[in-house]
This record gives sequence, C-alpha cells and structure tokens, in this order.
Amino acid sequence: MKARVMIAAAAALLAAAGVARAQESKIQLKEGPGRDKVNACLACHSLDYIPMNSRFLDKSGWTAEVNKMINVYKAPIAKDDVEAIASYLAQNYGKPPQ
Repeated sequence: MKARVMIAAAAALLAAAGVARAQESKIQLKEGPGRDKVNACLACHSLDYIPMNSRFLDKSGWTAEVNKMINVYKAPIAKDDVEAIASYLAQNYGKPPQ
C-alpha cells in the first residue's frame, strides 16, 4: 500500500513539473521604452501571448487588451502604465501596416 502511495505521489510531482516547464516562456522582449512595464504581464501569463497576438493588434487593440487584463482579470498593472505598455507593444509587436 505504501509503495502505491509513493508511486502516485511521484507521478503527481512529475506531472506538476511538466506543467510548470510547459508554461515557461522563451520569449525575449525587444529592447525599447516600456519594456520594463510589460514584465508586469508575467504575473498572470507567459509572454508567448505577445507574438501570438501581434499580427492582429494595433495601438488601440493593445490598449484595449491591457485595459481588459486590468479591469476584467484584475491584472496587477497600474493604470498609469497602460499607455507605456500599449505603446511598446504596438511599436515592437503591433499589427503590420497594410
């Protein structure tokens, strides 16, 4: 019985380690004004969302996204930082002009 419990505990530990590793981001943000503010996004999710959404969002889209994160998901981002974050994201990861 003890062996089964220990095996189950070990399996759960390995599964949890795999989930944690899967959530690690390998994204390196481009240098630029506001980059430091974007790191606040890491409190809730990986930076992988930035390049995934970059082809869809312009400055107003990024502003709306950041405000949604604050207002809906209660992200720990200061309202004063919305402009800097949205500007950085639009400049470095914004929807390409058509």
